[in-house]
Amino acid sequence: MQISVENTSTLERRMTVSIPSDRLSSVIDGRLRDMASKANLKGFRKGKVPTKVIEQRFGPQVRSEAFGELIRASFDQAVRQENVRIAGQPSIEAEPTEAENEIRYTATFEIVPDFGSIDVTQLQVTRVQANVADADIDHMIDTLRQQRRTWEPVSRAAQVGDLVAVETFASTAAARVPEEGTEKGATVLGSGVMFPELEAQLSGMNAGEERSVEITFPSDWRVPALAGQAANVTIKATQVSEPRIPEADEAFVKSFGVKSGKLEVFRNEVRANLERELKGMLMSRLRAEVAQKLVAAYSHVELPAKMIEQEARKLAANAQEQARQQGQADAVYPFDQFMVPARNRTAAGLLVGEIARQNALQLDFNRVKETLSLIASTYEEPKQVIELYRNDPNLMSGLQNRVMEEQVIDWVAERAQSTDQELSFTEAMRPV
Repeated sequence: MQISVENTSTLERRMTVSIPSDRLSSVIDGRLRDMASKANLKGFRKGKVPTKVIEQRFGPQVRSEAFGELIRASFDQAVRQENVRIAGQPSIEAEPTEAENEIRYTATFEIVPDFGSIDVTQLQVTRVQANVADADIDHMIDTLRQQRRTWEPVSRAAQVGDLVAVETFASTAAARVPEEGTEKGATVLGSGVMFPELEAQLSGMNAGEERSVEITFPSDWRVPALAGQAANVTIKATQVSEPRIPEADEAFVKSFGVKSGKLEVFRNEVRANLERELKGMLMSRLRAEVAQKLVAAYSHVELPAKMIEQEARKLAANAQEQARQQGQADAVYPFDQFMVPARNRTAAGLLVGEIARQNALQLDFNRVKETLSLIASTYEEPKQVIELYRNDPNLMSGLQNRVMEEQVIDWVAERAQSTDQELSFTEAMRPV
């Protein structure tokens, strides 16, 4: 195998690799013979299918697969031989060649920048500390009770906390929305789900009562015919219902799978769930804190441009998908709007990897096992989740990368100049 490497920019390399073509032929022949020994085709005894028949049927597929694997294997070998550390995914293109005895391809890729010897002892890191208090458990049980509430119709006027069923229609200078009839819906007063001026009208209304109000809708309103328009909106309360909140009794506790129905057992389970969530959030906060300080400390280092662009495109695609799920199919998110967060994410990822390399940090498989068990415990069938991860290389690889990153973050935080910050559970759980 012959290799040549060209520097096309500070961090970009173009590698040309030539491989004797008989390596590919050997792999193809071996695969065809193996398939022939196991094939079960009509008209032939099992394992007795001639290799030529197998080649006629499966030759192109086998050649394509063997070619791809040969390229990947030879590229990995070339990278190790040239001692280059790749950042991101390479772009590989086979080159046409007149020589019949070789295969040649070109790989273009970026390399990990030189961060020098990374010293984390001068970083100033704030570590958030928090605990689950009894009041947090009380609040969560109250929240669960609210989620299990039922609604009972009443004959009084609507007040905050009530569920009000409504019918509405709007008239502008140009249109009526809807063109015929009314739109039906329901809202809980005080939830802020409905347009504020409309929800304000519902307070004090009785079932069957109707009111009209003049409203100017915002320019980005979800109904195009009303966006930016002044309209007269008629709203009618068709039913008023008040909540019935279940008591935290034996039946309520058993509905969450606690067979004993004992409140104290349920509280222990709630505590365990909150502590698990808190642990994950504290790690997320620490990860963000360490990443921010590392990125700031090495902001002068040039980063792989294509890698940043790929990350920006990924962030834009994620934003686009979220908008689509929220009904904003026409929303457009150019990737260049995400270049700053993409650069930060790229820098953080490269720095974490470089710290692991420079300090010979190894993946802790016991921690992987513990993390997988923790993830699985949040599902009804934990054993099935564990088997899913074990049988899916992509899922397991993602889990291992996550654990390795957490190990590096912990390693950095232990050696940096850290300051503890005490927060309540509620404060600590707010998104960073």
